[in-house]
Parts: sequence; structure tokens; C-alpha cells
Amino acid sequence: MRAVVLVGGFGTRLRPLTSHTPKPMLPVGHRTILESVVEQLARGGITEVVLALGFKPEPFVEAFPDGRCAGLPLVYAVEPEPLDTAGAIRFAAEAAGVNETFVVVNGDIVCDVDVSRLLAFHRNHGAEGTLHLTAVENPSAFGVVVLDHDGRVERFVEKPPPGTETSNLINAGTYVLEPSVIQRIPTGRKVSVEREVFPAMVADGSLYGMPTDDYWLDTGQPHLYLQANLDLLDGRRSHDGCDAVSTAASVAVDAVVRHSVVGAGAEVHAGAHVEDSVLLPGATVESGASVFGSLVAGRVAAGASIVNCVIGTDGVVHPGASLRDARVPNPTAP
Repeated sequence: MRAVVLVGGFGTRLRPLTSHTPKPMLPVGHRTILESVVEQLARGGITEVVLALGFKPEPFVEAFPDGRCAGLPLVYAVEPEPLDTAGAIRFAAEAAGVNETFVVVNGDIVCDVDVSRLLAFHRNHGAEGTLHLTAVENPSAFGVVVLDHDGRVERFVEKPPPGTETSNLINAGTYVLEPSVIQRIPTGRKVSVEREVFPAMVADGSLYGMPTDDYWLDTGQPHLYLQANLDLLDGRRSHDGCDAVSTAASVAVDAVVRHSVVGAGAEVHAGAHVEDSVLLPGATVESGASVFGSLVAGRVAAGASIVNCVIGTDGVVHPGASLRDARVPNPTAP
């Protein structure tokens, strides 16, 4: 059983962390998001992964020189141009010669869904496509999915006004598809699976949805990416967890590190204070600096203070500076 993992996005909302690193290659805990995704697929019976690549394919190839990730063999399918979600699925599936039931996963989702259960549901219902669905507290912020009594998708409702929601289920970004879906995707242009292909399948009565209450999180925004890391630390995942401080990190004896993940090669100097934060591999927090609720890949200089900030790999917070809700370097600067 093969899976196509969509990893070709630009990760715009996570900049500057993604200015040089593709989003799925960012760490959650002490391994990449992609490794977490692939391991989850392996637990569900997937035996080979096709990476649908576009933006910055080199880091993926360099990270897995033996062509394997989390124990599974990888096939690389590099788009010549951005094709959107459906176009990427067709390109990757055809490049890998997929001709049987397959799984598709968005590469920035971390979740605990049992893919084998999703596959069984798909087959038991004779579906052409099956969506993994998850319930959310505020469905008006999402596009929701309405099911009939048998699990067939009746319609999609985009961001229903509060109080009018007929469902609190959203598309959770994992799909089981039959190879016939590939032929539904036009070639030669960008095609969205969510806006074009799935609605066409709904019209034909061939799309189903399986809701679960497993852990699920879209890591596409800084506060959610931070949460994904801290959730591992807090033991909220069914199969995964992590130590707070990598054995390859350096933390001064009198530094304070609370409820934070400190990656390999990161340094926390004397008198520094790090709390509710993630220090990515290679980050530096110098003496007397304080870091709260932030993501740091670069350097926070001596005596500086940051709150709810995102510091990229080439970002520097200068000595004694005080920042709140900032991104360094500023990804919107000319």
C-alpha cells in the first residue's frame, strides 16, 4: 500500500522559519514533521511513500540519503511547476506508477488517526474516496463537511456563520483514494482537490467521510507549530513523546528551561530563561536573555527579552532588545 505525501507548499505562514527550510522538515520534538507523518503511515500499513515535491526539494533528498524515512522507502516526484493539491496528487501518482487504492496526506498535519481503520471504512463502503474528518470547537472558522447517515459526503459548507453550522466536522487532510480519482484531475493547469475534485465526487455520490476523535493538529501557523511541540512534551500523543532537552544541546547549569523543547546543537547560556518555547536545532540564547512563548532558530543575544516571537535561522535579537509578537527577520520587509 502506497501513500502520497504533499510536501510542496511554501509554508508562508511560518516564515521566517520556512525561509530556508520546507515546513515538513521543521522539527516536532527532536525529529521532523515528515518523519512523524511517515511513521504514522507505517503504523497503518503503508509500505512506500511518494513525496510530492515542489518548493525546495533538495533538503528532502539530503535528509534521507538512503532513500528511506522512518523505515519506509521514498519515491521523489518533483513538480516542474506548482500544480495545486489535485495536480500534485496526479503528478506524484503517475510518476510513481500508482494503479491501486492509495492514501494521500498533507505533509504539515500531525495526527494519531489509524490509517488501517480509514482503509477498512473505505473498502466496506465501496467508496471512490474517503476523507478523514475531525470535529472542531469553532466550525465557522473552517469549511465543514456534512455527512448522511451512512457516512457519504452530502456537501461542503465554507465557513458557515456562527449559529448556522450543520456540522462541526472538517477535512483533516488524510484521504483514501481509488486510482479512478487520478483520471478526474485535469492536466495542464492547477487543480484543487478540495475545490474541484471532491465536489465533483460528492455530486456522483462516491465520496465518504470517517470522523474520529484522535489527536489532530495543522502545524501551519506559529502558535500551532509551537503547540505541536509542547503537546509532545505533555504526552498528548498516542504513540509519540519527547524529552525536553536534546542530549546534543548545551544548557548552562544556572539557566532556567521550563516547559520547552531544546533541539540538538542549541545553546542556552548562563542566567538565561526559556519558558513555553521551542529552540530549534542550532539556536542560541545568550547569557541573561529571556524567551517566552516563542520559536527560535537563530540567536537571542545577551540580556534580550522576547515574548511570542518567531526568530528565523538568520535572525538576531540584539543585546538588551525587548520584542513582543515580532518576526525576525521580518518576512514582509522589502
